[in-house]
Amino acid sequence: MVKIIVDAMGGDNAPAAPVEGAVKALEADSDLYLILAGKAEAIEAELAKFAYDKSRVEIMDCRDAIDMNDIPTEAIRKKESSMVKAYKLLKTDDSVAGFVTAGSTGAAIAGGQLLLGRIRGVKRPALCPAIPNIRGSYTLLCDCGANAECKPSMLCQFAVLASAYADAAFGIKDAKVGLLNNGTEEHKGDPLHQQTYQLLNRMDAINFGGNIEGRDIMIGDCDVAVCDGFSGNIALKSIEGCAKLILAVLKKEATSSLSSKIGSLFLMKGFRHMRESLDFEAVGGALLLGVKKVVIKSHGSSKAKTITAAVQNAASIYRNDLIGKVEQKLAAVDWANLVPDED
Repeated sequence: MVKIIVDAMGGDNAPAAPVEGAVKALEADSDLYLILAGKAEAIEAELAKFAYDKSRVEIMDCRDAIDMNDIPTEAIRKKESSMVKAYKLLKTDDSVAGFVTAGSTGAAIAGGQLLLGRIRGVKRPALCPAIPNIRGSYTLLCDCGANAECKPSMLCQFAVLASAYADAAFGIKDAKVGLLNNGTEEHKGDPLHQQTYQLLNRMDAINFGGNIEGRDIMIGDCDVAVCDGFSGNIALKSIEGCAKLILAVLKKEATSSLSSKIGSLFLMKGFRHMRESLDFEAVGGALLLGVKKVVIKSHGSSKAKTITAAVQNAASIYRNDLIGKVEQKLAAVDWANLVPDED
């Protein structure tokens, strides 16, 4: 069975949403075993609302919780918190495959790096969400907030990490990589992006397609958009805002008059499909790439549906050997000769 830890105390809707989401994931996958981390009495009270296979659920009692306002490096000192105990179990127990949390992003990143540890050779872990695109699939945005300042070698590693994720999660064997920039021409961008372009262009381990602009994330043909965490986070939030705006305007116009209401009835199926296509939570959250096991960071406001998707995605990419694929792709690059003078 695939064992996944769920942070039952993480997020705005904890413990209700994480517990309900975990139960629904359990129902959908008979080969899943879940460990719910948090205050035992609170978890038990939520579990009592559902019928589920008790033989596949375990509670890890944690008497503390990390607050969204906690400074990340101080938060991970809370030894009895659900996130810290989850990371420690994830590190020490080889039978545990992954961890899902809707808790503090900063603490999740710090815990992944300092408590769980990085895959050998990885400079910095990166957050990688899957963005719906016009092709009906996803574009992986790496990094979207873990590293505000980057060096060229880090961006090159993000390309490798996200390419491995594209393979493990979506079966894309030769993911097309684009470097997010302010123009598609080779000479565009600041020194970081110009240097990174040249390095990516020399790497045989990835399928580099050149620079892409922000609009290409959703309507272009690349599978991976590489960027520093500062730019990536702005891009992600801008895309999310645009998606919400489009849906809100459509709803407003569809109910603005009697004729609009009648017309919208004929378009209801299309509207529903569009909403599903723009659902950023369909895969449950952003994968923390570069750490030794599968870690998915869900949005703080995640509801049960999102937690279910995150657990299912964590189990799926574990079964498809994400870590092994990352290690294999990293080993295919001669990093010392690629950027010998960096650092």
